[in-house]
Amino acid sequence: MGRVDGKVVLITGVARGQGRAHALRLAEEGADIVGVDVLEDFATNDYAMSTQADLDETVRLVEKLDRRIVVRKADVRDLQSLKTAVDGAVAELGGRLDAVIAQAGICPLANSDAQAFLDAVTVDFNGVVNAVDAALPHLVDGGSVIATGSVAGLITGATDNPKTGAGGLGYSFAKRSVAAFVNDLAIALAPRMIRANAIHPTNCNTNMLNSDIMYRQFRPDLENPTREDALVAFPAMNAMPVGYVEPEDIAAMGLFLVSDESRYVTGMQMRVDAGAYIRNRPQQPAF
Repeated sequence: MGRVDGKVVLITGVARGQGRAHALRLAEEGADIVGVDVLEDFATNDYAMSTQADLDETVRLVEKLDRRIVVRKADVRDLQSLKTAVDGAVAELGGRLDAVIAQAGICPLANSDAQAFLDAVTVDFNGVVNAVDAALPHLVDGGSVIATGSVAGLITGATDNPKTGAGGLGYSFAKRSVAAFVNDLAIALAPRMIRANAIHPTNCNTNMLNSDIMYRQFRPDLENPTREDALVAFPAMNAMPVGYVEPEDIAAMGLFLVSDESRYVTGMQMRVDAGAYIRNRPQQPAF
């Protein structure tokens, strides 16, 4: 018996990175997947987004685990399009959802265009709200809502500083807003025993981190830093002596929050951050 046998989970941003890791970990434990991804680049975002080939590979890997997956191309910023995609995919898998993981996101750092601010907010925050909105009509009592935040959104000056531009400011705003949204959403959903939680990663070993724009953020002293140059700087944010966590580390937390093991865990800010928050915001816990 798997930990989530028979459950159906919606994942946005499923084509690669953390989204794919969630899909595979849940499939390993018995879940079927509804997957959504935009498969388009953003002019304000310096690194390339996922492709149809990436999405096809996620489908192949889930099906290799003998689980079902239905995917759709949709933009989380467009609520009606997202609802249409989710409605159709959920119907193919029996008409119900047990959980939603609102994972889709961008990080348009070092872009000073106001559009970068808006793109970050509309994808990273509005996209989370829209994913929940699209999922809710299908979500069973006792289900689970999981939103992807970022430890950077919980630490002042991480991505909301002048060197990260309007895009970084938008990213921080969006991730702070995700934390607040989850806190209050948990209250609204509690009568139906649906819990709502956020996962806040530190640096995660995905395409976003492994990009030229990120290398320049971590090594501003170099004109054209490489990944090898940036590796020595990646650990600076974390209390533990590691530069990043793996997508599978985030997926392990996602599995717990989808599973019935977390049936009374709600309104939480689950930091998978190698101690980044406590290092940068040292304070006594509130009792």
